[in-house]
Amino acid sequence: MKFATLLQSAALVTAVAVIPATTAGMAQVDGRAGPEFARLFAVYQRIKASYVEPVEDDKLIRGAIDGMLASLDPHSGYLDGGDLQRLETMIDGNYSGLGLSVQMEDGAVKVISPFRGSPAMEAGVKAGDYITHLDGDLIYGGELDDAVARMRGQAGTSIRLTIFRQGRDEPFDVTVTRGVIELEPVTHELAAGNIGVITVNEFSRDVGADVFSAWKALETQSAGRLSGLVLDLRANPGGSLDEAVALSDLFLDKGRIVSQRGRAEGETLLYDAETVFRGEIAADVPMIVLIDAGSASASEIVAGALQDHRRAVIMGERSFGKGSVQTLLPIGREAALKLTTARYYTPSGHSVQEGGISPDLVVPQLSDPDLEKRAKFQMRESDLRGHLVNEAALKDDELRKDKQQDPRFKLTAAQLAEQGVEDFQLDYALRTLRRTASTTIARRN
Repeated sequence: MKFATLLQSAALVTAVAVIPATTAGMAQVDGRAGPEFARLFAVYQRIKASYVEPVEDDKLIRGAIDGMLASLDPHSGYLDGGDLQRLETMIDGNYSGLGLSVQMEDGAVKVISPFRGSPAMEAGVKAGDYITHLDGDLIYGGELDDAVARMRGQAGTSIRLTIFRQGRDEPFDVTVTRGVIELEPVTHELAAGNIGVITVNEFSRDVGADVFSAWKALETQSAGRLSGLVLDLRANPGGSLDEAVALSDLFLDKGRIVSQRGRAEGETLLYDAETVFRGEIAADVPMIVLIDAGSASASEIVAGALQDHRRAVIMGERSFGKGSVQTLLPIGREAALKLTTARYYTPSGHSVQEGGISPDLVVPQLSDPDLEKRAKFQMRESDLRGHLVNEAALKDDELRKDKQQDPRFKLTAAQLAEQGVEDFQLDYALRTLRRTASTTIARRN
């Protein structure tokens, strides 16, 4: 894929909602910044002249750029080389490897999420894990590109990962056999009781159309007798804002979907229903949307829109809380800035920044044996260093409401396994729809 095509694509799959640059203009440099630039240049000259070893200009300039962006927020960054290649892979999507989305955090390789059905997920790698060694070699403090290159390889070959998992006392090893990773942004299945389950793993290109196709397939499988629908957005880190709007528009026939407000001219935009898909699907079908702490950005746009319009019951755990939009701005021909340019708001005017989307019904993932330990270390937007602050100045106790015990959810992971329940949240959503399919749950009122 050519760089220009990449910039134009709406399929930029990251842990954020990303839109390509269209109307953003180049800001004029404030004349008063002259002395600050002089100070920056003075530091550069001192390093070049006095550092103990010769330093290449490329290293100093890249360090200055990275430092500027790191001082803004966790989601702004400079992309070139391997960063852009990974972005391209996420768009076009086939490679041999483990099936992991990773990022560098304080010198460590952190797992954002394993792709569903990937070798990494089958081996038990989980979101939030830190990979410290590859085949016994320490990778902490190294380059992310080098670690990613080592984890990729020919299908059928194996690699040993040493993992530190928050809540565990000791690191442990996991051997993963590489496979051919074919990214599937949308999957579907028909569950017992004619309940459709559509899982959206990421908001890449054509997700809205893919969900529509999944719905039509489910209608065919059920002979037109679907009695409920689960839209699973768990562990979905986000992606294209346009695709989040398209997916929401499938289930709405009127009203606001999301609004974004930025400082630059052209960054304040309104997105309404009936702009992508005419009419709506599943109009008379009860609907539940599943979210969790890994549901971020574009996922939160969809959940917030369907919640505010009372089109679906939101179930699961409070979402990640990333309420900002990143624009991809080209820098030359081979690099780009991923820059935070706006905040987005749900139809009711609610900003999900920090606070996230609160589910209508909190349902913990009881089938996770590490649930209690992992909950203590669960990372959300509000935990990230330098995150944007919500204008509503949310208090810490307001962000912890979903940690309160619910007397209905006391089964252990072992007890659920004995019952054959591998995914408690999905199982609970399906049982809820089966019990109430003939009532008005999840219908617009």
